[in-house]
Amino acid sequence: MKIVIAHPNAATGERWCHELSQRLPQAQVRSWPTDCSEADYAIAWKPADDFFQRLRIGKTLFCAGAGVDHLLRLPGLPAQLPLVRVEDAGMGIQMVHYCVLEALRVHRRDDDYARQQRERTWHELDYESPAAFTIGVFGIGALGAQVAQALRALGFTVIGYSRSPRELDGVRCYSGDTGLTEFLARSRMLVLLAPHTPDTENFFNQRRLAMLPNGAWLVNAARGALVVEQDLLAALDCGALAGATLDVFHTEPLPTQHPFWTHPRVRVTPHCAAATVIDETAAQIAGKIEQLERGEPVSGLVDRRRGY
Repeated sequence: MKIVIAHPNAATGERWCHELSQRLPQAQVRSWPTDCSEADYAIAWKPADDFFQRLRIGKTLFCAGAGVDHLLRLPGLPAQLPLVRVEDAGMGIQMVHYCVLEALRVHRRDDDYARQQRERTWHELDYESPAAFTIGVFGIGALGAQVAQALRALGFTVIGYSRSPRELDGVRCYSGDTGLTEFLARSRMLVLLAPHTPDTENFFNQRRLAMLPNGAWLVNAARGALVVEQDLLAALDCGALAGATLDVFHTEPLPTQHPFWTHPRVRVTPHCAAATVIDETAAQIAGKIEQLERGEPVSGLVDRRRGY
Protein backbone atom coordinates (compact mmCIF):
# COMPACT_ATOMS: atom_id res chain seq x y z
CA MET A 1 0.00 0.00 0.00
CA LYS A 2 1.39 3.39 -1.07
CA ILE A 3 0.47 6.63 0.71
CA VAL A 4 1.59 10.12 -0.36
CA ILE A 5 1.55 13.19 1.90
CA ALA A 6 1.31 16.60 0.19
CA HIS A 7 1.83 19.63 2.43
CA PRO A 8 3.30 23.07 1.57
CA ASN A 9 5.54 22.95 4.66
CA ALA A 10 8.23 20.28 4.23
CA ALA A 11 8.80 19.79 7.96
CA THR A 12 5.07 19.35 8.55
CA GLY A 13 4.94 16.87 5.69
CA GLU A 14 7.69 14.83 7.34
CA ARG A 15 5.75 14.82 10.62
CA TRP A 16 2.75 13.46 8.75
CA CYS A 17 4.91 10.74 7.22
CA HIS A 18 6.23 9.74 10.63
CA GLU A 19 2.79 9.60 12.24
CA LEU A 20 1.26 7.59 9.39
CA SER A 21 4.22 5.19 9.24
CA GLN A 22 3.87 4.53 12.97
CA ARG A 23 0.20 3.66 12.59
CA LEU A 24 0.40 1.85 9.24
CA PRO A 25 3.77 0.08 9.32
CA GLN A 26 2.79 -2.08 6.34
CA ALA A 27 2.47 1.00 4.11
CA GLN A 28 5.03 2.90 2.06
CA VAL A 29 4.54 6.51 3.14
CA ARG A 30 6.23 9.30 1.17
CA SER A 31 6.21 13.07 1.25
CA TRP A 32 5.27 14.73 -2.05
CA PRO A 33 6.74 15.80 -4.40
CA THR A 34 8.72 12.64 -5.00
CA ASP A 35 9.48 10.47 -7.99
CA CYS A 36 6.33 8.57 -7.09
CA SER A 37 3.65 8.99 -9.78
CA GLU A 38 1.07 6.62 -8.29
CA ALA A 39 -0.37 6.04 -4.82
CA ASP A 40 -3.27 4.18 -3.32
CA TYR A 41 -4.07 7.00 -0.90
CA ALA A 42 -3.05 10.64 -0.65
CA ILE A 43 -3.36 13.13 2.21
CA ALA A 44 -3.20 16.71 1.02
CA TRP A 45 -3.31 20.28 2.26
CA LYS A 46 -3.11 23.05 -0.37
CA PRO A 47 -0.93 21.12 -2.83
CA ALA A 48 0.51 22.68 -5.99
CA ASP A 49 -1.76 23.20 -9.00
CA ASP A 50 -0.11 20.34 -10.90
CA PHE A 51 -0.75 17.83 -8.10
CA PHE A 52 -3.25 15.73 -10.02
CA GLN A 53 -1.22 15.91 -13.23
CA ARG A 54 1.81 14.43 -11.46
CA LEU A 55 0.12 11.92 -9.17
CA ARG A 56 -2.50 9.27 -9.90
CA ILE A 57 -4.45 8.31 -6.77
CA GLY A 58 -5.98 4.87 -6.99
CA LYS A 59 -8.36 4.74 -4.04
CA THR A 60 -9.05 7.82 -1.88
CA LEU A 61 -7.88 11.37 -1.27
CA PHE A 62 -7.96 12.67 2.32
CA CYS A 63 -7.94 16.34 3.22
CA ALA A 64 -5.50 17.13 6.05
CA GLY A 65 -7.88 19.69 7.53
CA ALA A 66 -11.58 20.41 7.97
CA GLY A 67 -12.06 22.64 4.90
CA VAL A 68 -11.95 20.95 1.49
CA ASP A 69 -12.69 23.97 -0.73
CA HIS A 70 -9.05 24.33 -1.83
CA LEU A 71 -9.01 20.72 -3.10
CA LEU A 72 -12.33 21.03 -4.90
CA ARG A 73 -10.94 24.02 -6.82
CA LEU A 74 -7.68 22.29 -7.77
CA PRO A 75 -7.26 21.65 -11.53
CA GLY A 76 -7.62 18.05 -12.63
CA LEU A 77 -9.39 16.64 -9.57
CA PRO A 78 -10.65 13.26 -10.88
CA ALA A 79 -14.44 13.22 -10.99
CA GLN A 80 -14.80 9.77 -9.43
CA LEU A 81 -12.03 10.03 -6.80
CA PRO A 82 -13.54 9.79 -3.28
CA LEU A 83 -12.60 12.76 -1.10
CA VAL A 84 -12.75 12.42 2.69
CA ARG A 85 -12.53 15.31 5.16
CA VAL A 86 -11.23 15.37 8.72
CA GLU A 87 -13.87 15.20 11.46
CA ASP A 88 -12.82 17.22 14.51
CA ALA A 89 -9.57 15.38 15.44
CA GLY A 90 -8.67 17.88 18.15
CA MET A 91 -9.96 20.97 16.35
CA GLY A 92 -13.31 21.12 18.14
CA ILE A 93 -11.97 22.06 21.57
CA GLN A 94 -9.70 24.70 20.01
CA MET A 95 -12.64 26.26 18.19
CA VAL A 96 -14.68 26.18 21.41
CA HIS A 97 -11.92 28.04 23.26
CA TYR A 98 -11.57 30.65 20.50
CA CYS A 99 -15.29 31.40 20.25
CA VAL A 100 -15.91 31.31 24.00
CA LEU A 101 -13.02 33.73 24.53
CA GLU A 102 -14.54 36.18 22.06
CA ALA A 103 -18.05 35.80 23.46
CA LEU A 104 -16.89 36.52 26.99
CA ARG A 105 -14.65 39.36 25.86
CA VAL A 106 -17.51 41.07 24.01
CA HIS A 107 -20.24 40.30 26.54
CA ARG A 108 -18.18 41.57 29.49
CA ARG A 109 -17.19 44.67 27.47
CA ASP A 110 -13.46 44.04 27.63
CA ASP A 111 -12.69 46.68 24.98
CA ASP A 112 -14.59 49.31 26.94
CA TYR A 113 -12.70 48.52 30.14
CA ALA A 114 -9.39 48.55 28.24
CA ARG A 115 -10.23 52.00 26.93
CA GLN A 116 -11.13 53.18 30.41
CA GLN A 117 -7.78 51.91 31.69
CA ARG A 118 -5.95 53.90 29.01
CA GLU A 119 -7.96 56.97 30.04
CA ARG A 120 -7.49 56.21 33.77
CA THR A 121 -11.27 56.19 34.20
CA TRP A 122 -12.80 54.29 37.13
CA HIS A 123 -16.37 53.46 36.09
CA GLU A 124 -18.30 50.22 36.51
CA LEU A 125 -20.31 49.49 33.37
CA ASP A 126 -23.81 48.01 33.45
CA TYR A 127 -23.94 44.21 33.64
CA GLU A 128 -26.19 42.21 31.32
CA SER A 129 -27.22 38.61 31.93
CA PRO A 130 -25.76 36.21 29.33
CA ALA A 131 -29.28 34.85 28.83
CA ALA A 132 -30.18 38.24 27.35
CA PHE A 133 -27.21 38.12 24.97
CA THR A 134 -28.21 35.87 22.06
CA ILE A 135 -25.39 34.29 20.06
CA GLY A 136 -26.10 32.89 16.62
CA VAL A 137 -23.91 30.09 15.25
CA PHE A 138 -24.04 29.97 11.45
CA GLY A 139 -23.11 26.39 10.59
CA ILE A 140 -23.83 23.76 13.23
CA GLY A 141 -21.85 20.82 11.95
CA ALA A 142 -19.18 18.97 13.93
CA LEU A 143 -17.41 22.12 15.12
CA GLY A 144 -20.38 24.47 15.23
CA ALA A 145 -22.43 22.13 17.40
CA GLN A 146 -19.62 21.94 19.97
CA VAL A 147 -19.30 25.72 20.05
CA ALA A 148 -23.06 26.18 20.43
CA GLN A 149 -23.25 23.75 23.34
CA ALA A 150 -20.25 25.31 25.09
CA LEU A 151 -21.75 28.79 24.85
CA ARG A 152 -25.08 27.49 26.08
CA ALA A 153 -23.35 25.91 29.09
CA LEU A 154 -22.09 29.40 30.03
CA GLY A 155 -25.64 30.70 30.18
CA PHE A 156 -25.86 32.42 26.80
CA THR A 157 -28.98 32.08 24.70
CA VAL A 158 -27.72 30.24 21.62
CA ILE A 159 -29.43 29.82 18.27
CA GLY A 160 -28.14 27.97 15.22
CA TYR A 161 -28.53 28.02 11.45
CA SER A 162 -27.82 25.27 8.95
CA ARG A 163 -28.63 24.56 5.33
CA SER A 164 -30.81 21.58 6.26
CA PRO A 165 -33.03 21.33 9.36
CA ARG A 166 -31.10 20.23 12.45
CA GLU A 167 -31.88 19.56 16.08
CA LEU A 168 -29.50 20.48 18.90
CA ASP A 169 -30.37 20.15 22.57
CA GLY A 170 -31.22 23.52 24.10
CA VAL A 171 -30.50 25.42 20.88
CA ARG A 172 -33.21 26.87 18.64
CA CYS A 173 -32.23 25.83 15.13
CA TYR A 174 -33.20 27.63 11.94
CA SER A 175 -32.90 26.73 8.25
CA GLY A 176 -34.04 28.05 4.90
CA ASP A 177 -34.58 31.64 3.73
CA THR A 178 -37.40 32.34 6.17
CA GLY A 179 -35.40 30.99 9.08
CA LEU A 180 -32.37 33.04 8.11
CA THR A 181 -34.18 36.34 8.54
CA GLU A 182 -35.25 35.59 12.11
CA PHE A 183 -31.91 33.98 12.93
CA LEU A 184 -29.91 37.04 11.91
CA ALA A 185 -32.35 39.48 13.53
CA ARG A 186 -31.84 37.77 16.90
CA SER A 187 -28.02 37.38 16.75
CA ARG A 188 -26.32 39.96 19.00
CA MET A 189 -23.14 38.08 18.20
CA LEU A 190 -22.86 36.09 14.97
CA VAL A 191 -20.30 33.26 14.83
CA LEU A 192 -19.51 31.93 11.34
CA LEU A 193 -18.54 28.25 11.26
CA ALA A 194 -19.95 27.14 7.91
CA PRO A 195 -17.82 25.71 5.09
CA HIS A 196 -16.89 27.68 1.98
CA THR A 197 -19.17 26.46 -0.80
CA PRO A 198 -20.71 28.08 -3.89
CA ASP A 199 -23.78 28.79 -1.73
CA THR A 200 -21.86 30.47 1.12
CA GLU A 201 -19.33 32.45 -0.94
CA ASN A 202 -19.82 36.19 -0.27
CA PHE A 203 -22.98 35.24 1.64
CA PHE A 204 -22.57 37.99 4.19
CA ASN A 205 -22.91 41.03 2.00
CA GLN A 206 -24.39 44.46 2.72
CA ARG A 207 -27.97 43.15 2.68
CA ARG A 208 -27.43 40.27 5.10
CA LEU A 209 -25.14 42.19 7.43
CA ALA A 210 -27.92 44.78 7.69
CA MET A 211 -30.25 42.05 9.00
CA LEU A 212 -28.23 41.84 12.22
CA PRO A 213 -29.29 43.92 15.23
CA ASN A 214 -27.71 47.34 15.44
CA GLY A 215 -24.46 47.04 17.39
CA ALA A 216 -23.99 43.29 16.75
CA TRP A 217 -20.55 41.67 16.72
CA LEU A 218 -19.30 39.34 13.97
CA VAL A 219 -16.88 36.46 14.56
CA ASN A 220 -15.55 34.71 11.44
CA ALA A 221 -13.61 31.55 12.23
CA ALA A 222 -14.74 29.69 9.11
CA ARG A 223 -13.48 31.00 5.76
CA GLY A 224 -12.78 34.54 4.64
CA ALA A 225 -14.77 34.02 1.44
CA LEU A 226 -18.05 33.95 3.40
CA VAL A 227 -17.88 37.72 3.99
CA VAL A 228 -17.71 40.62 1.53
CA GLU A 229 -14.88 42.54 3.16
CA GLN A 230 -15.78 45.99 1.82
CA ASP A 231 -19.37 45.55 2.99
CA LEU A 232 -18.14 44.55 6.43
CA LEU A 233 -15.88 47.60 6.63
CA ALA A 234 -18.79 49.84 5.64
CA ALA A 235 -21.01 48.33 8.36
CA LEU A 236 -18.25 48.87 10.93
CA ASP A 237 -17.52 52.42 9.81
CA CYS A 238 -21.13 53.53 10.09
CA GLY A 239 -21.56 51.89 13.48
CA ALA A 240 -24.17 49.34 12.35
CA LEU A 241 -21.83 46.66 13.71
CA ALA A 242 -19.99 47.22 16.98
CA GLY A 243 -17.02 45.14 15.88
CA ALA A 244 -15.65 42.02 14.26
CA THR A 245 -13.23 39.28 15.25
CA LEU A 246 -11.65 37.85 12.10
CA ASP A 247 -9.47 34.77 11.94
CA VAL A 248 -9.85 34.12 8.19
CA PHE A 249 -9.61 36.35 5.12
CA HIS A 250 -9.99 36.38 1.34
CA THR A 251 -6.21 36.69 1.02
CA GLU A 252 -3.94 34.95 3.52
CA PRO A 253 -1.61 36.05 4.97
CA LEU A 254 -3.59 39.26 5.32
CA PRO A 255 -1.77 41.93 3.26
CA THR A 256 0.10 44.39 5.47
CA GLN A 257 -1.77 47.38 4.01
CA HIS A 258 -5.23 45.90 4.51
CA PRO A 259 -7.49 48.20 6.58
CA PHE A 260 -8.46 45.36 8.93
CA TRP A 261 -5.03 45.58 10.58
CA THR A 262 -5.59 49.07 11.94
CA HIS A 263 -9.37 49.32 12.13
CA PRO A 264 -10.38 50.25 15.70
CA ARG A 265 -13.37 47.90 15.62
CA VAL A 266 -11.56 44.83 14.24
CA ARG A 267 -9.63 42.13 16.05
CA VAL A 268 -7.32 40.13 13.71
CA THR A 269 -5.88 36.67 14.38
CA PRO A 270 -3.77 34.69 11.84
CA HIS A 271 -6.05 31.73 10.98
CA CYS A 272 -5.24 30.11 14.31
CA ALA A 273 -8.70 29.38 15.76
CA ALA A 274 -8.36 25.61 15.21
CA ALA A 275 -5.10 24.16 13.96
CA THR A 276 -4.79 20.60 12.67
CA VAL A 277 -3.48 18.33 15.45
CA ILE A 278 -1.30 16.01 13.40
CA ASP A 279 -1.14 13.00 15.71
CA GLU A 280 -4.91 12.92 16.29
CA THR A 281 -5.70 13.59 12.63
CA ALA A 282 -3.21 10.95 11.44
CA ALA A 283 -4.78 8.43 13.81
CA GLN A 284 -8.24 9.21 12.39
CA ILE A 285 -7.06 8.91 8.78
CA ALA A 286 -5.11 5.71 9.47
CA GLY A 287 -8.24 4.20 10.98
CA LYS A 288 -10.26 5.14 7.93
CA ILE A 289 -7.65 3.68 5.58
CA GLU A 290 -7.85 0.40 7.50
CA GLN A 291 -11.65 0.48 7.18
CA LEU A 292 -11.41 1.07 3.44
CA GLU A 293 -8.90 -1.74 3.05
CA ARG A 294 -11.44 -4.05 4.74
CA GLY A 295 -14.12 -2.87 2.35
CA GLU A 296 -16.01 -0.92 5.02
CA PRO A 297 -17.63 2.52 4.50
CA VAL A 298 -16.09 5.56 6.23
CA SER A 299 -17.60 8.76 7.56
CA GLY A 300 -16.55 12.20 6.32
CA LEU A 301 -17.07 11.46 2.63
CA VAL A 302 -17.43 14.80 0.82
CA ASP A 303 -20.54 15.51 -1.22
CA ARG A 304 -19.06 17.54 -4.05
CA ARG A 305 -22.41 19.08 -4.96
CA ARG A 306 -22.65 20.64 -1.50
CA GLY A 307 -18.93 21.34 -1.15
CA TYR A 308 -18.45 19.52 2.19
